[in-house]
Amino acid sequence: MIQLHDLQFQPYLSSEEIQETVQTLASSLVADYQDKNPIFVGVLNGAFMFLSDLLQNFNASCEVEFVKMKSYEGTSSTGEVKIDLDFSDLTNRHVIVVEDIVDTGNTLVKINELLQTKNLKSLAFCSLFLKPEVYDKDLEINYVGMAIPNKFIVGYGLDYNGLGRNLPEIYQLKEAQND
Repeated sequence: MIQLHDLQFQPYLSSEEIQETVQTLASSLVADYQDKNPIFVGVLNGAFMFLSDLLQNFNASCEVEFVKMKSYEGTSSTGEVKIDLDFSDLTNRHVIVVEDIVDTGNTLVKINELLQTKNLKSLAFCSLFLKPEVYDKDLEINYVGMAIPNKFIVGYGLDYNGLGRNLPEIYQLKEAQND
């Protein structure tokens, strides 16, 4: 059990389980993009650890960009996506957007809208985690590491009000106990 700010979190996924999932995703991406020199676009802040490990397992030529977007306050999505850091020139390139987690899908929809104006050769979305219970968008997520329940999680890049990103494991919010 760990404490972050005012909340307690319990262990959910080990670092070994996460790394196995990352390696599987990387293998799929290499199979599809081996000779295409894709640009991986990491969505900051949450995707930085996942993207780093993903690229270490991507045994082919590639480039990296980042976009910074924010849609969370505390443990819930605000419904509004703010962009703090925009894209460079992606014209005629294979682009793979890398997210740590997709729940509502609002961030992906916003990124997709922005990238549709960039004259890309191709566009794919990759997320380590997907919450299918709350994802209701039509946008296809081409590469999903793991579907998880609609529980708030931290660790491996994911945070609760700034804390927990550095944890190598994933923890989920502890349910309140009735006494």
